[in-house]
Amino acid sequence: MRPILLKGHERPLTFLKYNRDGDLLFSCAKDHTPTVWYANNGERLGTYRGHNGAVWCCDVSRDTTRLITGSADQSVKLWDCETGVQLHSFNFDSPARAVSFAEGDKLVVITTDPFMEQQSAIHVKNIEGDRSKQNSDSVLTITGPQGRINRVLWGPLNKTLISAGEDGTIRIWDAETGKCLKESDPDTGHQKVITSMSKSADGSHFITGSHDKSAKLWDTRTLTLLKTYVTERPVNAAAISPLLDHVVIGGGQEASQVTMSDRRAGKFEAKFFHKIFEEEIGGVKGHFGPINALAFNPDGRSFVSGGEDGYVRLHHFDADYFHIKM
Repeated sequence: MRPILLKGHERPLTFLKYNRDGDLLFSCAKDHTPTVWYANNGERLGTYRGHNGAVWCCDVSRDTTRLITGSADQSVKLWDCETGVQLHSFNFDSPARAVSFAEGDKLVVITTDPFMEQQSAIHVKNIEGDRSKQNSDSVLTITGPQGRINRVLWGPLNKTLISAGEDGTIRIWDAETGKCLKESDPDTGHQKVITSMSKSADGSHFITGSHDKSAKLWDTRTLTLLKTYVTERPVNAAAISPLLDHVVIGGGQEASQVTMSDRRAGKFEAKFFHKIFEEEIGGVKGHFGPINALAFNPDGRSFVSGGEDGYVRLHHFDADYFHIKM
């Protein structure tokens, strides 16, 4: 499994996202410029220019016509995927951390960081089909969680929102009233910052990664803890295979500690675990720094990792991978 190296970013990667068809890959980094690539061969297709700060997160609409990006420049921008034209900018008083389209792409949820006097918040905005009618009004604003909210997702049928962040607690919110419906159990949940959260292909469960050196699998509706994958390094990213019962987990030391050890000691490989049996089944080395982002292609036949080294590594699985038996 020889990777294809995608070199288009000058700073560390922060987020990776495939479109629903799996033919395009969108990458975000601290260099202000979200980039789109062909997913099969890693050819760079284009960039989206307009942000003035690190871009932390992105999402793409179901039909791949709209891209939304959240940035440290205190804005969330809506783009035309094909032309790269900026359609709208949602401006805030603090950095935007996470973004996610609802099913149907009529709504978007955005989280903003605590900043100066501002609390961290979750904002729900309308996305208009007609560009001329687009405005920045919030449908719902939720405040309450302490610290940054690093990730937010929509629950089934857009009825709930799932958030996770610095306080290590996962919360399920009512998407209409903003009421907190459930919180993860402090004893069985994460003990440190939750860095990543991604859903399974059918949306029935999701995986979280944390600096407590574990990743956990949760039921989307009940917030029941299903599985725990224990590793020996802080987890920055985790993803669920849409094809096999596998999860991939990546991380490494804190960025400030990286120069003090060589890449073998830093444990910068992507580790594969069996989703059901919680056992480690393999690893993929390559990055010269911590892995910050991971994503599986929707067809399950390839995955990408993005690192502190500024590279995106695209891995197409060999035939042998699909014959792994546990």
